[in-house]
Amino acid sequence: MAWDGREPDRPHADLAHRWASALGGGIQEHVETLNLLHEGRRLLMSLSEGLLEAAESGNTEAAGELGAQFAQAAHFIGEEMLGTTTTVLTATLAEFGYDHQRSAALIGAFTGGYVRAFRACLLADQESARTADITARTSAEGRLHASEARLRAVFTQAGIGTGLADMSGRIVEVNKAFATMLGYEPEQMYELEVADLIHPDDPPGMWELYAGVVRGEYDHAQVEKAYSHRDGHTVWTNINMSLVRDEHGNPQYTLVLVEDISEQRKLRERLSYRAHHDPLTGLANRSRFFDALNEACTHPDARVGLCYVDLDHFKAANDTFGHSIGDELLTRAAARLCACAGGENHLVARMGGDEFVILVPRTRRRRELVDLARTVLDAFTVPFDIGGHRLRIGVSIGVISESAADTSPEELLQAADSTMYWAKTDGRGRYAVYDPSRRRREHTRAELLADLPGALTRGEFFLDYQPIVDLADQRPVAVEALVRWQHPELGVLSPARFIDLAEGGGHIITLGTVVLEQACREGRRWCDRFGADAPVVSVNVSAEEVADPAWLERVQQVVAETGIAPDRLQLELTERTFMHALGRPLQALQTLADSGIRIAIDDFGTGYSNLAYLSQLPLHVVKLAGPFIHRIRNADTIGRSDLLILETIIALSHDLGLSVTAECVETRHQADRLLALHCDNAQGWYFHHPVHALLIADLLGNALTASA
Repeated sequence: MAWDGREPDRPHADLAHRWASALGGGIQEHVETLNLLHEGRRLLMSLSEGLLEAAESGNTEAAGELGAQFAQAAHFIGEEMLGTTTTVLTATLAEFGYDHQRSAALIGAFTGGYVRAFRACLLADQESARTADITARTSAEGRLHASEARLRAVFTQAGIGTGLADMSGRIVEVNKAFATMLGYEPEQMYELEVADLIHPDDPPGMWELYAGVVRGEYDHAQVEKAYSHRDGHTVWTNINMSLVRDEHGNPQYTLVLVEDISEQRKLRERLSYRAHHDPLTGLANRSRFFDALNEACTHPDARVGLCYVDLDHFKAANDTFGHSIGDELLTRAAARLCACAGGENHLVARMGGDEFVILVPRTRRRRELVDLARTVLDAFTVPFDIGGHRLRIGVSIGVISESAADTSPEELLQAADSTMYWAKTDGRGRYAVYDPSRRRREHTRAELLADLPGALTRGEFFLDYQPIVDLADQRPVAVEALVRWQHPELGVLSPARFIDLAEGGGHIITLGTVVLEQACREGRRWCDRFGADAPVVSVNVSAEEVADPAWLERVQQVVAETGIAPDRLQLELTERTFMHALGRPLQALQTLADSGIRIAIDDFGTGYSNLAYLSQLPLHVVKLAGPFIHRIRNADTIGRSDLLILETIIALSHDLGLSVTAECVETRHQADRLLALHCDNAQGWYFHHPVHALLIADLLGNALTASA
């Protein structure tokens, strides 16, 4: 079928030429209806052009249809036809530069199309022979003889594996293709029985299905099956089992058509592995982990455990030594985790970045998870030697063990993740065990943080005021403004519930402005009513506010807009805030102090407690911290050193021209001792609890009446 004319500028013509040359004269012996010199050339040219188009687009479906055309149009049934064609296509597509995996898939689809078309012809011929009209026996016998002759040629010479067994399971006939596929000669396979072809990787139920065909329950069945090659390796096939009946309809033989799909299966397994494993560490990825977790949670009586592991300070190591060292560190860490998780059915997965999780699908008690977490912690005390660097990387672990009936996969993983962050918050290099009550508190905190912006907009924050009294006569001289949140669902919340959220969430400046405005407006009303006897209004100020370049102008604007007398406003800052108030913030405080606004250092004694810097700050008031006052609660708790420290602070403050206020005074003994130490003012539950502004006005009015 060769022709001399080549068309180098047309790749499909080159492919068709090579194809025809490879098939050679062998085609002429087995083609029934093809004129090789004319129709054959057109067919191969058409097939070649279609195959190259399919290779460009990756259209395996089109390749399968071309394979069917090759089998149907020409009835190529020669022993070497399909194998020779596969060889030509593989070599040519590689030479033309097509991707190996795409070419393999394309050739597999072409071969599959050929096999399916050939199989259809074979089964059609069987059906035709089996349903011949008995009334036309003489004519039918002639046709049957011709069909059997053709089937014999097909059976013997076909490129697809074909085998025949009787009802006892004895192999009575196989063709060359089937025998070669398994490393035998046909005569050698006649010594075998079907049962000798059982393979340990055969899919469940396959042999029950075969038995059903033998019993006549099914006429056809298709399944993937593994065969053991004579040299020991496994050959994966797609087999089509058919039942051949006698003229009375009784089962007589089983016919199998066998297609080698080993390469396709390898490709499928590689793709499946990539879909379920992390490419760097080889661990299970998120997809496979969730499959395993979902499976574990389908058993309601099971107790499912997780250890959520995060590498401490991995980012610092990765940024310092480079990504290649970081990748190797992740790989080594994964290996250590696998060595620790040696229990049955334990699964180690990489969740992403430097986070891993160990799944224990059947745990009897929480202690098992705690022991596993400790094993992991111990393993990571050993440094990693990578690229000449000795790296010490610890881990933080969240431990949880829950009944599958009481949780869901998503809830379980989220709880483990949150617990791991508890371990980080508590200091890293440790494990934390899931605590439902802590989880509820954190959920509430998260909800409060989300609600803060809206609460500020809706005006849900209000102020209570705690009187500050003169210790000498216990007359109110000032009030401290204490912010409250009127939450629509949780009721009134104290500052301890939301101040740190406001600071961490970036809302403290807005909240501080709201508090300052409300306090100054109320202070102005008291000034209007009580004149010189109006109390000083003390407002707490955060470090973030003082550091804000616009804070000074904002305070001045609020004072101007509300009309409060500057000397009736006091701003309280903690020691920590003062220590960071350098440069512009310190200048802002000095400017406010020069304008008449009083400045107080709050909780003195809990921070640096450096008495020397009291003289360097624009201060008016020192507020003694609660722990100092608590130690003199009664005669049994007081110590000489405590009194000496208080006496020293009070005396030094007075020497610097500062007044002293004691916080958290709760007993008469405390009040008396402070008065004896010449402390100026005090506040606490012994005198007054925080109250609404209206009650402060009543309290001030009563005090003025009593003194008159």
